[in-house]
Amino acid sequence: MNPEDLLKLVITEMPFGKHKGTRIADLNGNYLGWFAREGFPKGEIGRLLALMYEIDHNDLRGLLDPLRRRR
Repeated sequence: MNPEDLLKLVITEMPFGKHKGTRIADLNGNYLGWFAREGFPKGEIGRLLALMYEIDHNDLRGLLDPLRRRR
């Protein structure tokens, strides 16, 4: 994992779907879990969604709080 990916989670918005426009770090766990079951998209968005899923699944969302405040 690249440390810059954590910053990307708090600034990158979902480009499609019912949560279009929502920052990846703000997506709910159920939506991330759906991707984990059905398959993450290819490319950077898929990689960031998979990272956010792991963060959420391991109850580590608090790690992103300092990055949110820094924005």
